[in-house]
Amino acid sequence: MAINPMNSRLKAQLKMAINRLRLVQEKETALAKESRRGLAQLLTDSKEQSARIRVENVIRSDIYVELLEMLELYCELLLARIGMLESRECDPGLEEAVKTIIYAAPRTEIKELTVIREIFVAKFGKEFALEVIEHPAQYVQEKILKRLRVDPPSEELVTLYLKEIAKAYHAPFSQLTEEDLKEEEKEEEDDNEEEEDNEKGDNEKEGKKKKEKSVLPLAARAPPHKKVDKDLDDLQKRFDALRKH
Repeated sequence: MAINPMNSRLKAQLKMAINRLRLVQEKETALAKESRRGLAQLLTDSKEQSARIRVENVIRSDIYVELLEMLELYCELLLARIGMLESRECDPGLEEAVKTIIYAAPRTEIKELTVIREIFVAKFGKEFALEVIEHPAQYVQEKILKRLRVDPPSEELVTLYLKEIAKAYHAPFSQLTEEDLKEEEKEEEDDNEEEEDNEKGDNEKEGKKKKEKSVLPLAARAPPHKKVDKDLDDLQKRFDALRKH
C-alpha cells in the first residue's frame, strides 16, 4: 500500500509540533518563575502598584502554557491515530482535534501548528475550515476558547496571584488578611512535619544501608537526593486552581 505523501508530511509536522510545544512550555514556565521572584521583590520594596501591572504578564503566560498543554494533547492524539486521517473525510472521532488546531493555530506562535493547519485545510477543504472559524463554540471546547481570549485578567485574579506570591516568598502585601497569614503558618507547619517524617524515614533507611554502601564502588552509589522546590510547585498548583474560577 502506497504511503500518502500528505499524511507522511502531516506525521512529521505533528512530531515537530509536539517537540516545539514542550520546549515553549518549559521556556515560558522558567521565565514565569523568574518573574514571580521579581514580583516578590517589588512587594518587598513597597512597589505594589508596579507589581499589580506586571503580574498581568505572568497570568497571561500561565494561561498560554495551559493552552499549549491542551494543543499538545490534541497533536499526540492525531499522531497516535494518523491512519484514521487517510480519508478525504475527517473521522468524527478526530473532528474536534482537527478543528481546534485549525482555529487555534493562528493565535499561537507555534509555526508547526500553522503548517498542520494548512495541511488540514488542503485535505478537508476550505468549507470544513470555515465551519470552525465562523462558529468556534460549536467545535472548540470552552476552556480552550477562554484561554485564547486576550481580555485583561480581573482585579480579583490579580489580587489572588499577588497574595500567593507574597505568601510563597514571605513578602509584604496590603491585601493579605489575618486568615491568609494563619493559612500560611499552617502550611509551613505541615511542610515542616512532612520534612521531619521524611528525614526520620531516610535516617532509618540509611542505617540499614550503611554497611552495604561502604562496600560499593563510588560509581555504583546513588547520587544525593535533591530537595524539590516544594513552595514553587505548590504555588503553581494554586495558580492553576485560581484560573479555573
